[in-house]
Amino acid sequence: MIRNNLPVLVIIIPLLAGLVTSFSRRLPGFAWAWVTAVTWVVFAIAVALLREVLGLPTGGHISYPMGSWTVPWGIEYRVDALNGFVLVIVAGIAAVVTSGARLSIEAEIPADRQHLFYSVWLLCITGLLGITVTGDAFNVYVLLEIASLATYTLVAMGKDRSRRALTASMNYVVLGTIGASFILIGIGYLYMVSGTLNMADIAEHLRVLQSAWQQGDMTYRRTVVTAFAFLMTGFAIKLALFPVHSWLPDAYTYAPSPVSALLAATATKVGAYITFRFLFTVLGASFSFNVMPAGVIILICGVAAVLAGSWIAMRQSNIKRMLAYSSVAQIGYIAIGLGLANPTGLQGSIVHLFNHAVTKGGLFLALAGVSFRRGGVTLRHVQGMGRRMPLTMAAFVAGGMGLIGVPLTSGFISKWYLLSGAIDKASYASAVALILGSLLAVGYVWRVVEVIYFRPPADPAEDVREAPASILIATWVLIGASLFFGVNATLTARLSAAAVRALGVLP
Repeated sequence: MIRNNLPVLVIIIPLLAGLVTSFSRRLPGFAWAWVTAVTWVVFAIAVALLREVLGLPTGGHISYPMGSWTVPWGIEYRVDALNGFVLVIVAGIAAVVTSGARLSIEAEIPADRQHLFYSVWLLCITGLLGITVTGDAFNVYVLLEIASLATYTLVAMGKDRSRRALTASMNYVVLGTIGASFILIGIGYLYMVSGTLNMADIAEHLRVLQSAWQQGDMTYRRTVVTAFAFLMTGFAIKLALFPVHSWLPDAYTYAPSPVSALLAATATKVGAYITFRFLFTVLGASFSFNVMPAGVIILICGVAAVLAGSWIAMRQSNIKRMLAYSSVAQIGYIAIGLGLANPTGLQGSIVHLFNHAVTKGGLFLALAGVSFRRGGVTLRHVQGMGRRMPLTMAAFVAGGMGLIGVPLTSGFISKWYLLSGAIDKASYASAVALILGSLLAVGYVWRVVEVIYFRPPADPAEDVREAPASILIATWVLIGASLFFGVNATLTARLSAAAVRALGVLP
């Protein structure tokens, strides 16, 4: 019985748990322990769903009609190899980051608001998981707003350390609302032409319309093109794709340290997922990449993101801000694979969802340890810390190697796929951008490494200890995953290949 309800339990459990957490003000320590347990249960459910989907015939999926309403009349939760993989990424990152977040949260969030922080934290995770698992287009918008509202709040809770967190949150609110509005309008146009909100059913109606267009009947063609334009703009904002990325740097920089780790590792990955889902499954690859110039637009934005994001990252003295602009560049890598729209490029893009999640999550957790001990994360705060915080700094360097794409790190695996896909597609500008991006990453990573290991501490007399064990363990779990899957990429290669087949793109 429980097994049959896993698609909804992965959403209901964190949602209800978040409500319980909001009443735990008088129970010190309960909120963190409770939320940690919940996130690990959710991760176990996500893994079970992925295992079940992989056991189905090629292209198979799990369908869960809410309230037993017949599809497409009711809301359907639908899990295939693609969103099953993304579910595991989001749930796994949430579990690990939560496990190591207690001391950082106690240091950065006032005690009387910590129970509310954890409640909103679970609400954010609920929204991200819901976006991933739902098969209903309007439900995507609703859950997107739930995740966004929770995220705005989490970012704003960094105001006790920097008042600029409020400005960052407001900027995020404005751009996030614009993006969500564009998505809602696009969904409305699709409903106009299909009369349904079920994504699989919309896709079937659009296939019929596209066949009619080939016969000269252009009914609803302009409407679908308009829907495409609105959806692409909205998804680009949510994905933080250059040049509509301006909400991301400040949000990552001024949010509480655990929030930066969670958002960098999950939020944009879910944005990438819904972009994949609509372009390939709902609108159809033929329409998106042959009728409309999605491939060209995404490739241009991806190349620009890789180069501009990496270049700006080199000029930052705040390391969280440097990693934020690095994320803009890494999103560019994902976009390049998407824009190539061939099996190898798509596989590289999907593998990079996972690789960047574990690497960047680990890097931000390492900075959480630095912030906890040093009170900040600028270059001055890590100067000469190679001997005083050896495990934390080693984790940062290992994560930095993953951003560069050094062999034996997971970043090398995804960049190899992307480079192969670019060469297969004869997209040599993309190939050059991938190589230049890695070289620029050497620049901004080495800049930090030099300060850590080759300069004396800013205050030699200051007593600085290693980061707390809880933060270190969580950091090394993610950085260790980055290293492990760089040495043995069999699992991620198999999962990404299954995800590409779920999109209907066969090798």
